[in-house]
Amino acid sequence: MEPNVEIRRLLDVMPASGRMTTKIVSKPEQTKVMQASFPLPWNRERPIYINFDLWRRLTKPQRDLLLLQMVSWLMGVKWFKPDVYQGVVLAGLLGGLVESTQSDVVGIAVAGGLSAIALVRIWRTNKSQELELNADAVGIRIAQRRGYSETEAAEHLLSAIEAVAKIEGRSGLNFTELIRCQNLRAIAGLSPVGVPESYKK
Repeated sequence: MEPNVEIRRLLDVMPASGRMTTKIVSKPEQTKVMQASFPLPWNRERPIYINFDLWRRLTKPQRDLLLLQMVSWLMGVKWFKPDVYQGVVLAGLLGGLVESTQSDVVGIAVAGGLSAIALVRIWRTNKSQELELNADAVGIRIAQRRGYSETEAAEHLLSAIEAVAKIEGRSGLNFTELIRCQNLRAIAGLSPVGVPESYKK
């Protein structure tokens, strides 16, 4: 597989919004099939690293769905969106500035503590299983615009997750992957049992 040809093909598969922020990079030395670092607020570019020697062992539909899920996950991480926690961080920072002008150590500590708690909550939300499940759903929706049915897309993503674990020589799937696979089986109609609502919140 010629990496540059496959990168061009994958860019065509991606949604236009994904092309603006994500970049596909060949990384033959990595042991994972595909990897992306958790995007931090100051990172404008969100690179996806692919080992094309391992990547070629997947079928084309599996590659498409893995990419669409990864792009959806990267785009789903939101640091700056108007909600309660962002408001608390901002209020804590402003309160800390006001208290520092008055040299109020207790006030600074309280304001800083509020900001820290809200930042931890934002971090946990962005690293949650809910975000992974949402990325699966968004990836499947994008795949439907690329000619896949919902059932086909869910089946291809499910088989891709399982295939990647084998290619990477892992003994099994991690907890989040197991939850995702169960959800994908339900979407594909392969299992009547879906994921408990508590995992989606």
